[in-house]
Formats: sequence, C-alpha cells, structure tokens
Amino acid sequence: MTTTSLAGATGIGFVLLAIVVNVFYVRAGLPQPTSGQSLDAVTDALAGIGRRINLPSVFAPAAWLFTTLFAAGLLAALWRDEQPGGNAWALVGFAGVLMQNATFMVVESLRFGAASAARHHRGSVAGLWAFGNVLFGFNQAFLAIAVLGFTAAGASLAFIPSWHAWLGWISAALLFVSSTAAPYNADGTNRIAVTGLLGWLGWAAWIVAYSIALLNI
Repeated sequence: MTTTSLAGATGIGFVLLAIVVNVFYVRAGLPQPTSGQSLDAVTDALAGIGRRINLPSVFAPAAWLFTTLFAAGLLAALWRDEQPGGNAWALVGFAGVLMQNATFMVVESLRFGAASAARHHRGSVAGLWAFGNVLFGFNQAFLAIAVLGFTAAGASLAFIPSWHAWLGWISAALLFVSSTAAPYNADGTNRIAVTGLLGWLGWAAWIVAYSIALLNI
C-alpha cells in the first residue's frame, strides 16, 4: 500500500470512527460540552456514568493515529519543489492536525477527571467542566487551521476541484467563528452551537473528499 493510499484509507477510517465513538458517548450518557445542562445535572450524569466512559475512549488513540497518517500522506501528496507557497500552506495544515490531536487528548482526559470528581468530590466538577468546555471550543481553531492550510495548498496546485475548496473555506470559517465563542461557553451553554456543528460536518465531508482524492492517485 502506498503512502497516499494509506492516508486515504485512514482519513475515511477516522471519520467513521469519530461517528461511532460519539454515538457510544451519547448512549453512555456522557454530558456534551454544548448540552446546556445545569451543573447539578452534569455532575449527576458524570457520577453515574461509571465504567461506561471507558469503552469509547479506547478508540481515541486510533483516531489520533488515523488523523496523523492522513495528514502526513496529504502533506506528501501536496509537497512540490516548484511550489514553495503551496508547501508552506501544507505545513500549516499539518501543524493544525498535530495541535488538534494534542488538544483533544487533554479534552478526553478531562472527561475522566470530571467523572472521578463527580463521584468523590462534587465541588471540583465545576472547574473541570468549565476547563473542558472552553478547551473543546478553542480546539475548533486548530481544526480551522488544518482545513485552511490543506485547502489552500490543494487549491494552489489544482489538486482539488473548486467545490471541495469552497467546502474547506466555509468549514474553516464556521469552525473559527465557533472557536471565538469558547470563553462564553464555560457553563456548557453554546448559543451558536449550530455553527460549530455545521463546521464539523463540513470538516468531516472535506476529509472524506480529500481521502477519495488520495486513493485515486
């Protein structure tokens, strides 16, 4: 299997895995950062989640591996000695993916901290919940950077069609706008949550489209 084929397969694999993991989290009863639930309701839910939080997180390292392989393969496909500008944009995209992975590792770990605090020291949940919510929101900036960089690189090389580029521009803009609201979402109430959701869905579709392009090389 070539580097680009591996990248395409892992890109699609990541999107499928992300959907499955989020379904597991919802079924487990994990409060979502944009749920708007009261602190008492969040604490009760975290206290009762028990070991149901463990299974979805087992797949988190695989998700980070998949996105890194996807980004590395995309960087390799877009790197052109005669296009230094495109190379720079591709590096921006790769950096965004790495920062997103590192940030979400912290978000994922905070969920376990909040669940433990809910069972043993309820007063600690407020700080951990706010920390996780704001970090989850700020993380969208790194998603936007990844999409922006790889879209600019792909468009400059005519590697992707115009509709794919526009999908990237719009998704990056939505994600970035949503990230700026993070300081106001510490309590889990996100008045522009639909903006982030649309940006995330666009980002997922953007990955699938880029993955298909890599598989077709």
